Amino acid sequence: MIESSHYSDYIKIAEQMADASASVIKQYFRKPITVDDKADDSPVTIADKKSELAIREIIEREFPSHGIIGEEFPNKNENAEYVWILDPIDGTESFITGKPSFGTLIALMHNNDYVLGIINQPITNERWIGVKGQKTRFNGGIISVRDCSSIEKSVLYATAPKRFKGKDAAIFNALADEVKLVRYSADCYAYGLLSMGFVDIVCDAGLELYDFAALIPVIEGAGGIITDWSGSKLTKNNDGRVIATTNKTLHKKAINSLNKHKI
Repeated sequence: MIESSHYSDYIKIAEQMADASASVIKQYFRKPITVDDKADDSPVTIADKKSELAIREIIEREFPSHGIIGEEFPNKNENAEYVWILDPIDGTESFITGKPSFGTLIALMHNNDYVLGIINQPITNERWIGVKGQKTRFNGGIISVRDCSSIEKSVLYATAPKRFKGKDAAIFNALADEVKLVRYSADCYAYGLLSMGFVDIVCDAGLELYDFAALIPVIEGAGGIITDWSGSKLTKNNDGRVIATTNKTLHKKAINSLNKHKI
């Protein structure tokens, strides 16, 4: 793990990355831009690409030996001791429809351990910073999850119903039937809301490493829990199924629900 005395250096540079990407994204938000489809039919724009390039430029200048795993460009030195994991616009569908619930995700792994994560919303000027072993901060102030242990009283978010394919749809719908309120279409922003005490469960499928790496320090530093659907630690080889909750009791209930309804 990174020595605590070095945290401030990494945080400072990571915030510079967030600032650089925000400057790019603001130029294109709610402006007429071309939207292309990637091989998996997901949308991508010039804002996604230029934002990631702005972050990569800083990493390559400040940490030339570090690896980079990003959504829009090929990986670089991905087996290095330190690896930055980037999603320049998590929630491109929200971005292209003018909804400011997307975010830039910046994470740092040290020997496969998630040690730093940033969720940055450039339009509303909101920033979550999670650091391993430290309390999560939102725009400079310490935040925490709320104390909800009842699945029947909980608020559940998911990115979109279409994310749940085949049997996953039935499993998720069974969990959704148990909670008090279900909302969709917030992407990484939903995890930020959970860390602030407004949401109790976020459940997703089809996520890549760059979709969840930055969320881990943010959620854990706020007192929450984030794992795969079996309750195991999220790894580089995760199957894309992710669930975050406010505490161990609620997490166990949510995991039990997911597994109870497996087909």
